[in-house]
Amino acid sequence: MMSYDYLIVGSGLFGATFAYFAHQQGKRCLVIDKRPQLGGNVYCENIEGINVHQYGAHIFHTSNKRVWQFVNSLVEFNRYTNSPVANYQGKLYNLPFNMNTFYQMWGVTTPAEAQAKIESQRQEAVAKMQADGVSEPRNLEEQALTLIGRDIYERLIKGYTEKQWGRKCTDLPAFIIKRLPVRLVFDNNYFNDTYQGIPIGGYNQLISSLLEGVETKTNVDFFDDRAHWEGVASKIVFTGELDRFYDYKLGHLDFRTVRFETEVLNEANHQGNAVVNYTEASVPYTRIIEHKHFESFGQAVYDNPKTVISREYSIEWKPGMEPYYPVNDEKNNRLAESYRQLAAQEENVIFGGRLAEYKYYDMAPVIEKVMKMFGE
Repeated sequence: MMSYDYLIVGSGLFGATFAYFAHQQGKRCLVIDKRPQLGGNVYCENIEGINVHQYGAHIFHTSNKRVWQFVNSLVEFNRYTNSPVANYQGKLYNLPFNMNTFYQMWGVTTPAEAQAKIESQRQEAVAKMQADGVSEPRNLEEQALTLIGRDIYERLIKGYTEKQWGRKCTDLPAFIIKRLPVRLVFDNNYFNDTYQGIPIGGYNQLISSLLEGVETKTNVDFFDDRAHWEGVASKIVFTGELDRFYDYKLGHLDFRTVRFETEVLNEANHQGNAVVNYTEASVPYTRIIEHKHFESFGQAVYDNPKTVISREYSIEWKPGMEPYYPVNDEKNNRLAESYRQLAAQEENVIFGGRLAEYKYYDMAPVIEKVMKMFGE
């Protein structure tokens, strides 16, 4: 006899949210996770009184009022607004591209001046492509140049993108940046969504609320004793790597991964912002996260005399490393689709989340997807 209705493999946002709604319906759930803690990549470690985003910065944002009300019913969210800054050769630029950026780049002060400058550089790029007998951008570089022009591309896109993907922009497909946000207003809010913020007390509070009353086990790898775990529940909710579930029989899916270099500093305020991107190629890391700015605002950052920063290095994934970003090129997309066809034939397995669907997800759409599955 099966002990549980659902075995949920992985306690990240998809698994924890699924467990919450299944538990609300009276289903017997067991959540297992190979890590020593729950929460997947949203897990926070408290260091010197600061909630450190252990697996990279996570900022919750959505325009779905029902999703926002749901997460706030579990834990109150703060007013954090994502306003990253780009550092190129020591000069700072606001992101996303807006009137502050254009003033910093060219000294223009009106939307008309900014638009004229961008359009002039766009037309130069289009003319060069036409001279080469090309009508459509063939790669990311040509796509970016025709969208935003050379100055912004070379200072704020090229180096960062090549570090992020480990490939030259001329070798990356154009579709990666089919659109670039260009705002002719002085607005540094990175997201267009209606709601955004960070759970007060960190994401562990959200995960704890989602898993309240649900049986969980950590330091348990599903694949160490797969036959046993497949026998404990009527259905499996799988959130791990899709290709590993099938023992890589069609081949390995590729990922990019991230290495973090975290440091405690004996100063209250290191960079004045949660996120600073380093966009020149000669700087090896892509960005520095200063974690206290996710939950401390204004003068409150000085209440704690210490701060914690994390430098992020984007590197090529190899088996045994944590997989982060799917590589959405033609080869991997074809392979992923083949695995999805296998997954669609499974009657007693639900595949969900970034790894199991081989799809990049923001947090809110993950929760929204689970809510729809339960008709909430």
